[in-house]
This record gives sequence, structure tokens and C-alpha cells, in this order.
Amino acid sequence: MKHRRIPNRRAVVAGAGALALAATATVTLANANATPAPGVPGPAKLTSAAATTLASQLKTGTAGAFYDAKAGKLVVNVVSEAAATAVRAKGAEARLVRHTLAQLDAARQTLKAKATIPGTSWGIDPQSNKVVVTADRTVKGARLDRLTKVADALGDKVELRHSKGEFKPFIGGGDAIWGSGARCSLGFNVVKDGQPYFLTAGHCGNAVKSWSDKQGGSEIATTEASTFPGHDYSLAKYTGNTEHPSEVDLYNGSTQKITKAAEATVGEKVQRSGSTTQVHDGTVKALNASVNYQEGTVDGLIQTDVCAEPGDSGGALFDGETALGLTSGGSGDCSAGGETFFQPVSQALDAYGAQIG
Repeated sequence: MKHRRIPNRRAVVAGAGALALAATATVTLANANATPAPGVPGPAKLTSAAATTLASQLKTGTAGAFYDAKAGKLVVNVVSEAAATAVRAKGAEARLVRHTLAQLDAARQTLKAKATIPGTSWGIDPQSNKVVVTADRTVKGARLDRLTKVADALGDKVELRHSKGEFKPFIGGGDAIWGSGARCSLGFNVVKDGQPYFLTAGHCGNAVKSWSDKQGGSEIATTEASTFPGHDYSLAKYTGNTEHPSEVDLYNGSTQKITKAAEATVGEKVQRSGSTTQVHDGTVKALNASVNYQEGTVDGLIQTDVCAEPGDSGGALFDGETALGLTSGGSGDCSAGGETFFQPVSQALDAYGAQIG
């Protein structure tokens, strides 16, 4: 998507250098729901924002949560009736599952230690109560045998899937912010120490130190800090006389005001706007996902079913006025569909001591 930055010209918010990845879809969980006692009313309907707030209050002693947008409720996984009672008391629906978050996280750590193979990704899916592992088409032979062996040893805590795509970094064309030999896109305008900055993807900041709003144009900002791999965020400071409202371009003649940042919730309906494919929407599928690029692993990502194409990387993921993430990469396209991973914007703000603004 875009931010307005330049007088008489809309500024880009989405990104270049989109990394081609594959996300994992959710599956139906066979475990039964924990039902309220007779006479106890079910949870009240919640908005997506309210569910996100409630989820942040119910992390301790639970096994993950997701938002059921159709029913308007937050579903929280638990492994005991005591935890179920506490969850219902807060206004959410409790669901008994087999695996704790600690067990699933231990499975993730095993995968990281024994199966960090380029062309793979994994993330905890609270709807299936499993770690879903994806192998792209390049993972075969001895590497696929190794991955399969590790996954099989983890039993029903892990589900292995295969993608027809390929996880690889790429840069595409489109209206964006430019540097020497690379094009990326602005994510969110922020403020640090009273000065104007913007966030974009870390793989963009690694490649570019001086930014322009057009190829070969005058400098508007310089990269101050950048991290990739590990994380995928970068901070650039405005150097020119550039407007920097806290807005995102909706590509329909209007903009979306951005007033705050928050953590995403599985099941949350979100939007992504990019310089190549403009605005598309979808759903958050997993949190704390890991992707193994050829350049290294990026952890802690938001996994969605929002499509993206080359040129959309670095852009903004949002829900109404709330900033959620920066486009790290994706697979597929916006004709047939696809998936995208995002760097949580809250991590970037914390790392740089910045605020939305």
C-alpha cells in the first residue's frame, strides 16, 4: 500500500523485492470443544479489534487462540477444565486440545536445530493445534528425507505439507521508493526522537542507503538501521522536505489513517496494499512463523493467505487504523491466489524506539 509523502504525489507504502515464500493453510481440528456448564451463556460477539485485545489477556496458561470472524468470537485452546473456566470467565470460548504451546514450541525448536533447510517454513497453527511445516519444490532427495524423518519423529504435533512454488528472493517493478540498483516500498511513517522516519523491509535496507521517490530522483531519506535475516525490518530517516502523514494509500482515491500498532491475531481479517498489486485482503493464518531463505532464517513472522507479487515487499499490513506488519515475502500471485509472510511492526518499533506517527 502507499503512504502520502510528496506534495501532489502519492507515496508508496508497499514493497519491492518480495521474497517468494509459501504459507500454510489451516486444517480442521478433530478435538471436541469444551462446552459451558448448563445455564452459563456463551461468549458475546466480538469485533476483530476486541478479540485481539482479549487474546492478549489470555496468553498465560492457554495453548493459543484464534478469531472466528463468522461467529464473532475468540476461541482459546486449553488443556484443562480449570483453564477453560478462566477463559469463559473472560468472555471467550474455550476449546480442549491435545498439545500445549510449550510442546508445540519445543517441536519448533527441534525443527530449527535439525531441519533448517533452505526452501522450508514452519509456524504454529492454533486451529489445527499443530506445527505446520511446508517444503517447497526445491526440497527433495536427501534434504526431503531429512525433513521427513525429523517431522515423523515429532508425531502428531507436526504436519508436513508441500508447495509447488519456490521460496526465493526477487525484485520486481512498480511505483515505489528507489535506491541504487534496487526498488522497495515504504511501510509505515513513524516518529523517533521527534524526527520523521519510515519503516520498510530489512532486505531492502540492507541493499539501499539513499532513497528516492523515483528512479534517479533526489534523495528523500537515508537508511539508518536494517536487520535481515533473523528479522526483516529497516528504519530510514527523511532528509528532504517531504510530507509524511500517518496514512496508507487504498488506491481508490482515498487513504486509511493509521493511529496505532498492535499484534495480529489468528483469524483476523487484514488488508495489504502494494505498489504492484495494490490493495488485497485476507486472513491471518499463523503467528511466530519461521521461513528459511537462501540468505538465512527469519523468525517471528505473521503468516497470511493474502496474495502478493514481486514489488509488494516492504509494504504495510493493517486492520483499519491499526498497523500490523511489513511485507517480508510471499508465493503465488493475485490472479490465482497466494500467501504472504509479514514482519510484525511492533517488533520493529520496539527495536528502533519509534512510534506510529
